[in-house]
Amino acid sequence: MTGAKTAVDWLASVAPDPEACRFEWERNPRGIALLPAGKAWDVLILPGELGLPTLDVLTRILDQPGPVLADFGDARVGFLVPPGTAARWLGTGIRTVGAGSWIVVPYPGRSAGKVRWLVPPDGAGTLTDPTLLELAMHEAAAGLAMEEGG
Repeated sequence: MTGAKTAVDWLASVAPDPEACRFEWERNPRGIALLPAGKAWDVLILPGELGLPTLDVLTRILDQPGPVLADFGDARVGFLVPPGTAARWLGTGIRTVGAGSWIVVPYPGRSAGKVRWLVPPDGAGTLTDPTLLELAMHEAAAGLAMEEGG
């Protein structure tokens, strides 16, 4: 459970009051926290039909991709990327969440109902490199196009 505790500390560190966040988060039966993006990470949110294949590509080329969230039903998949990425990202159909925005984050290692970790944070601050994410998205999109066409 050390990894989960470290991940909790890393995630809570961006909260306005990390101790209060951690206290509430660990005792809240929903197991979620509202945390600001743009401090330790930004989030790129892909539609599930592209996000899940993109994650498959990333896990084939990386030992440990950065944290990845999914909403209920996997309709959307969010990749945690370095801060500042959202402000520079150009891409149709990709929602960016950066400075000034907040995201719902589940407690690592616990199911939270509407949102869950596909790849939980490692606590060390590992994030997905946006360049690799873009390449994985292109490969995933090409694979989807071949499935539809062939």
